[in-house]
Amino acid sequence: MLRPNIYQVEPKGDFTVDVFFDDGRVKSYDAKPLIKKGGLFAVLGDIRFFKERCVVLNHTLAWDVNGDLDPTECIDVCPDVIYNDSADKRGC
Repeated sequence: MLRPNIYQVEPKGDFTVDVFFDDGRVKSYDAKPLIKKGGLFAVLGDIRFFKERCVVLNHTLAWDVNGDLDPTECIDVCPDVIYNDSADKRGC
């Protein structure tokens, strides 16, 4: 079975993101471990950047690095990781 598609993301002030899939599931992705890795992920530690640049790109949760919605210039997370390893939200 193919993984459902992501159609919406809602970043939160605690460095988590509610990720909405087209099968009705909503997952809570915790980005704090990613931020702790540093390097290119360090920019996600700026809560303003984290919330304002959080989008759906490349069919997954991403942060638009340059602000121009270029899918080659983003930080994205594998959708399988989000779907399989993130906690369900809202009793789903």
